[in-house]
Amino acid sequence: MHYGTALRDEVAGSEITPLIGVYDMFSASISAQHYSGMFISGFGFAASHYGLPDIGFIAWPDIVAFVQRLRLAFPRQHLLVDIDDGYVDPEVACHVVEQLEMIGASGVILEDQKRPRRCGHVDGKQVLPLEDYLEKLELVLATRKDLVVVARTDATEEPEILRRAAALAETDADVLLVDGVRSVDWIRKVRKVIGDKPLLFNQIAGGKSPRISLPELQELGVNVAIYSTPCLFAAQTAIQDALHELRANDGRLPEISERSVGVADSLALLESNISRHHVKPVEMPV
Repeated sequence: MHYGTALRDEVAGSEITPLIGVYDMFSASISAQHYSGMFISGFGFAASHYGLPDIGFIAWPDIVAFVQRLRLAFPRQHLLVDIDDGYVDPEVACHVVEQLEMIGASGVILEDQKRPRRCGHVDGKQVLPLEDYLEKLELVLATRKDLVVVARTDATEEPEILRRAAALAETDADVLLVDGVRSVDWIRKVRKVIGDKPLLFNQIAGGKSPRISLPELQELGVNVAIYSTPCLFAAQTAIQDALHELRANDGRLPEISERSVGVADSLALLESNISRHHVKPVEMPV
């Protein structure tokens, strides 16, 4: 299966490609009903798998195991994986890329942060010297066979953002991401310096980037939009509300309504992930 080619072809198409951030198999099951692609978000995975913030706790075998489960359940979805800084060493980054490609990931995002790393939309980020990051990126690019590689910079100073964006655009990376971009004007500036290189925009509720619709992003020259946390934050809100209501009603469950979920609805969602129900062949480019 050429999952990288399938994602690469969609990114090169005329319409912007949205990828929804998922944090576990259940959120992925719901996302797959609405969108054709998923983003395996470091923020969401760190929260779900460890109960910790996204500041470098993720171990690469855990993310590989998660992606393997996703691919088995969702053979037709694009799976773009956040691999942070490649787990520090270039050799580890290449090993992880080989593992992910072997199990069917569509692509990875490799950032230029140095440890201790931070979520791209919080303060305190530090970046590697550009030459060090480019060396790591080139090794990853030489390692991948079909996998889409997104080169990401977390630079925060305006001249450095543009310097790094221009340098990344000269590599063989398939897509470029400037994370935490703060304005529409800065999207235009980045678009200008990277030429024809596909551009990715990351949106996160309460983050540093503006809230922009897909048509507006496409008009700005953005090719891919990732939504890191809509499922995670919606779950946190809904769980808090449900438990407040349960406590307020002395532990009596609410009546099932048209908008609420009961056991039959949940089972129906999960049963669709069983491999024997994947009756249609996976249509991927040869």
